[in-house]
Amino acid sequence: MEMFFSKKKKELEPKVSLDKLQGEIEQEIWDDLTKDLSLTPHLKEEIKKLVKERAREELQKELKDRYAELREEKVEIPPPEEKKKEEVMYPRLSLDVRIQHIILMVSTIILIITGLPIKFHELAWAKFFFSAIGGLQVSRILHRVGAAGLIGIALYHLLFLAFSKEGREIFKELLPRKKDLKDLWIMLNYFIGRKRERAKFGKFTYVEKFDYWAVYWGMVVMVLSGLILWFLGTALKIFPKFIADIAKEAHSDEATLATLAIIIWHFYNAHLNPEKFPMNWSWLNGKISEEDMKKEHFLEWVKIREEEEKEIETKKAEEGKFKEQRGENIL
Repeated sequence: MEMFFSKKKKELEPKVSLDKLQGEIEQEIWDDLTKDLSLTPHLKEEIKKLVKERAREELQKELKDRYAELREEKVEIPPPEEKKKEEVMYPRLSLDVRIQHIILMVSTIILIITGLPIKFHELAWAKFFFSAIGGLQVSRILHRVGAAGLIGIALYHLLFLAFSKEGREIFKELLPRKKDLKDLWIMLNYFIGRKRERAKFGKFTYVEKFDYWAVYWGMVVMVLSGLILWFLGTALKIFPKFIADIAKEAHSDEATLATLAIIIWHFYNAHLNPEKFPMNWSWLNGKISEEDMKKEHFLEWVKIREEEEKEIETKKAEEGKFKEQRGENIL
């Protein structure tokens, strides 16, 4: 009987009611006792009554003993799971900046897809590409469409930096500083295990600043050299031929460098990094979580929190002043 109850105790689940469990125990004991016996109805009732009383006593005893053990072990019943708080999000990129980034991205992808086959036009995969899209001339037209998008967004961005408050603030934050070199040194030591903590960054890290300035340095080279090649006849009337030759080599080599930088550097840091994978969603929703903000832009997070606290204090002061004035008016 005791072995049976210990076995039953192991099978006990929190959601099973005691009445149901008792009924199962009684039925199993009854089946064990009567499977090989031929009993009269009266005797069956007597045995069934005895089994029922015995089962109840044993079950109560087992539950009391187990309850006493739990009290001695000071086992605490875990509290019900609290609903997860909504993740705090901070604005990262405005709609204007996101649209600029998307136009730049689309233009660059068009330029890469159509430009590399032109550079390597003698290879089999390039010939297959030309045949798939309708020929070399189609590739050149698409390449110029991408170039127009790149030039357009570059000019708009210059106006954005010069004439909008947001643009001027972003430009100021993107300027290289001595702190960037210190941050780079700290991070190199962090990566090799010589430092326990990461560098504390502001709105932009040295990686993001490098990304930005690399794009615009590359854009100046690509646009100027590309315009010379696009309007080659006009360029040769103004400049000697060696200028066109330099432009051709500069355009080709800078395009290859830019493609590798985007695929290896930018894509990894912004999207393929295990901490970001599958992507950094800021370029779409313009937001960053508080957790990422603290980790990647701690100084910016501190600045925002201080501004929020100042706003709260200012509102409280204004409300207090309003109540005082209202009280004086009533009197």
